[in-house]
Amino acid sequence: MVNYRYLGNSGLKVSEITYGNWVTHGSQVGDADAIATVHHALDLGITTFDTADVYADTAAETVLGKAIAGQRRESLEIFTKVYLPTGPKGPNDSGLSRKHIFEAINGSLKRLGTDHVDLYQAHRYDYETPLEETMQAFADLVRQGKALYIGVSEWTAEQLREGHALAKDLGFQLISNQPQYSMLWRVIEGKVVPASEELGISQVVWSPMAQGVLSGKYLPGRPAPAGSRATDEKFGANVIKRLLADDVLAAVQKLKPIADEAGLTMPQLAIAWVLQNPNVAAALVGASRPEQLDDTVKASGVTLDQGTMAAIDDAVGGVAVTDPEQTYSASPKSRLTDRLRA
Repeated sequence: MVNYRYLGNSGLKVSEITYGNWVTHGSQVGDADAIATVHHALDLGITTFDTADVYADTAAETVLGKAIAGQRRESLEIFTKVYLPTGPKGPNDSGLSRKHIFEAINGSLKRLGTDHVDLYQAHRYDYETPLEETMQAFADLVRQGKALYIGVSEWTAEQLREGHALAKDLGFQLISNQPQYSMLWRVIEGKVVPASEELGISQVVWSPMAQGVLSGKYLPGRPAPAGSRATDEKFGANVIKRLLADDVLAAVQKLKPIADEAGLTMPQLAIAWVLQNPNVAAALVGASRPEQLDDTVKASGVTLDQGTMAAIDDAVGGVAVTDPEQTYSASPKSRLTDRLRA
């Protein structure tokens, strides 16, 4: 079963393995399989589910709403997001203006079949809308009961500080940030995590398995396995191809004996690694079939000793991105940065 952690400086507990439906529901996976997978997640103790209005152009929210229909709402933590364009993509159909936030939350609640979400997240920072307007709109949603808590996604340390201060002035808390984080992408460790620890903000991290690369199924110098994300031109190939350089894949293969020694599978090792960071409240995982979750949830509660953590750094530290502003150089780390920013 899955362990639970507090989300930021709040009393909200979330399952440290959180189910996310970014590239599955409404796109890669049929509704019946998606619903069955959500129900299996519940059976395994996963109570926290993350989605966004933009996923599959609102279809992912609709599928999740069908999947949780009939469940005890109070026993679930439902997260969604606002910012990216949906619908006809008119001038006010994106961003964090008051107008778009209110339109977006009403649409999300209807699709999810609920009168509130537990966490409403700014999917990105909006450079075109005054932050005061955005945070006032979030404060009003909290007071209306449409959102119980507020979080953000991929905000910098400076943006988190500004947002946190405004939230405090308006009488609510900013409790979470949702960044990319994995053994191969460690950008948040330098500034975001220290600022978040100071402010009482947790990380809910996406892509802890680096788009599946850390599963070890992609081998250097060989074609991607049939049916894998790297072969799916519609939904995944353009994203994952940035991680498929031979130097990265060769480094990842060095993790296999480390996982074996720890008694873990490669996916379990990858997820357990992000959960060793005390500022991480949850690792977002997806699944296209119910049985995939049986392996994933076993990463919950795992403690990796110092020797294992050091061995992981020795294996993949040289190709891990730590600074998004790195410029191209001959180092493996910088080459991976260049591919990820392409």
